[in-house]
Amino acid sequence: MNPLIGPESRQNLLWFSISLGFLALLWLLTPVLTPFVAAFIIGYVLNPGVDWMHQRGLPRVLAVLLAMLSVFVVVTALALIVLPILAEELPVLRERLPVLLSRMDAAFGPTLRQWGIGGRLDLIALQKAIAAKLAAGDGSATALLNWLRIGGGALIAWIGTLFLIPIVLFYLLLDWHRVIRRIGETVPRRWSALVAEMAVETDALLAQYLRGQLLVMFLLAAYYSIALTIAGFDVALPVGMLTGLLVFIPYVGFGLGLVLAIIAALLQFSAWDGLIAVAVIYGLGQFLESFLLTPRLVGERIGLHPLVVIFALLAFGQLFGFVGVLLALPASAILSVAFGRLRRHYLSSHFYNQP
Repeated sequence: MNPLIGPESRQNLLWFSISLGFLALLWLLTPVLTPFVAAFIIGYVLNPGVDWMHQRGLPRVLAVLLAMLSVFVVVTALALIVLPILAEELPVLRERLPVLLSRMDAAFGPTLRQWGIGGRLDLIALQKAIAAKLAAGDGSATALLNWLRIGGGALIAWIGTLFLIPIVLFYLLLDWHRVIRRIGETVPRRWSALVAEMAVETDALLAQYLRGQLLVMFLLAAYYSIALTIAGFDVALPVGMLTGLLVFIPYVGFGLGLVLAIIAALLQFSAWDGLIAVAVIYGLGQFLESFLLTPRLVGERIGLHPLVVIFALLAFGQLFGFVGVLLALPASAILSVAFGRLRRHYLSSHFYNQP
């Protein structure tokens, strides 16, 4: 009998096909995996603390609840930093918006009109134009309603995700070791020792990644706070701390901090100095984060070249969206362990060493 079509080969091909189908299913379900991925990442961070409390006689259920309560306190503290700023500044911004539009028209209007582009920036005229468009019945109202429906659906999806994360996290932390053991039991026995060694190595790399990411967060929080203070912002400390501490959520932390800084600049400074300062501070901060701090402090700690870190963020984001961006560096750490093993095996193989 041909060994290529023997019973063992057919069985290997069957399980390989099932594995590929399972991976394809996960890829198709990427949009609904966000709460599970987020819960697993948070659980990986919190589990050592839960184990520490449980080993000292605290029931695991209570230890899990205390760990989750600590995360809730941190998130609530960040919200208490942001929401008062928004509550105070947004009404003032709404009042000063016509003045802002007048300043923009005075600064850019003459040049634009010389080029034959547009007229005066008038808030009342803009509101009337929007109302006229909606009343014209030319499909603009339908397009607006469609946009609101899509935006509302996305908002509901995010609310559902935020609601599911703590539920998934609770059950995951409660049965963490059982879940990990069940995953380990699915590994073929002939590979179990190798996979166990790779898991230990990966765990060490991920611990280095977390320490590096925390260091990046605190350094950026200090940078933004100090830079905004030097620029004369009244809300430098809360906005700077928030921007730095939320940097672990790619783009969200930076974007939220940038919006708050722009609002503060529009309210506090009468000239363009505030907006110019925000552009310089946040532009330099993004450069430091993307090309210096994250590649050096995170990439080097997990043994990845800075170019590999940048490529991983772009590639995983392209393939899996927001979930991919969250998983880019941890997944790259795992892949680096696998590629390291593969490279050592290749260099010691007869194929490589044959003259």
